[in-house]
Amino acid sequence: MSSDHLHIVSFNVPWPADYGGVIDVYYRIVALAKAGIHIHLHCYAYGRTPAQELEQWCDEVCYYPRETGVRHQLQYRPYIVASRCSKALLQRLRQDDYPILLEGLHCCLTLEQLAGEGRPIYVRTHNVEHDYYRSLAQAERKIWKRIFYLVEAKKLQRYEPILRSATKVLAISSADTAHFSSIGCNNVVLLPPSHGHTEVTSAIGKGDYILYHGNLSVGENIRAALFILEHIASRCPYQFVFAGKDPDPSLQAAVSTRANVRLVSTPDEAAMHRLIEQAHIHLLITDQATGVKLKLMNALYEGRYCVANSTMVQGTPLGDACTIADTPDALCAAIDQLMGKDFTEAELLQRRDILNKVDPTQNISSLIFQ
Repeated sequence: MSSDHLHIVSFNVPWPADYGGVIDVYYRIVALAKAGIHIHLHCYAYGRTPAQELEQWCDEVCYYPRETGVRHQLQYRPYIVASRCSKALLQRLRQDDYPILLEGLHCCLTLEQLAGEGRPIYVRTHNVEHDYYRSLAQAERKIWKRIFYLVEAKKLQRYEPILRSATKVLAISSADTAHFSSIGCNNVVLLPPSHGHTEVTSAIGKGDYILYHGNLSVGENIRAALFILEHIASRCPYQFVFAGKDPDPSLQAAVSTRANVRLVSTPDEAAMHRLIEQAHIHLLITDQATGVKLKLMNALYEGRYCVANSTMVQGTPLGDACTIADTPDALCAAIDQLMGKDFTEAELLQRRDILNKVDPTQNISSLIFQ
């Protein structure tokens, strides 16, 4: 077995790196390649096309169709697993004995098929998936979708023990690390999310608005944005900016009623970077304690002050880099305090110290392989 070669099986094509899961996959590929690992990447293509960008980091890149449809929804395996099944992938993996890294429980049909053959198989978990799907069900307004999410959650919880067959489970947060250890998984280690940031670039001084950013078509983010509009922006005499992909019509309508709120729809990468950099406060709240929110990492590396609720930082060491507030009164008080002060050099240095402790690129290859 050659330890400088690695197969990575990804649940989707990790380029462009424009949402949480694929950002984590893409920048892990980059970090491993820079550490001298020869990567053989296998992607289940789902709504994405082959990406030449991946070839600069990988020795080979292979693509396989995701088999969607009702037939796979009716299987005993979770749909996200059953729909990622490829004989061609299995044949390719069996041509050598290189270690395999599976990205997500989604790709663990490969673990089923190859467990017991004597080669190292690692699984990167992005969430406790059944908790995530239950939270999707709670947020869903359409009955048929809610039923699908609840059924999938039950299947995912039943399927999760397959992770006990992995050589190592690479959990994204300390809370997830404790969970997978509690169900009997072997060798569970914490691997913080990969994100591409190499240094904290937060600007000293002051901005004049409060920013909430994220994919604004996703239920979790829509609920957070509407909460901010109703309970925070309505009470605070400051400018608020909401920025992100494909804003939901309900959010567009709500923003239109507030004179102190501006909506930036689907900004490009450069525009989003400017919005993050120039904001004075990043207001980041969530009702889902799943994984690690990469928008929080972006705000901490590129922005000034971050005000977050406890759920946003749960299971991570990032609370020390934020002002934590959980009620509308507490959130408004934190905003009032921070809008009256400059972000200082001392605060920048303190944040660098905190984030250096959770840098996922430090010894990444040894953390995975040993």
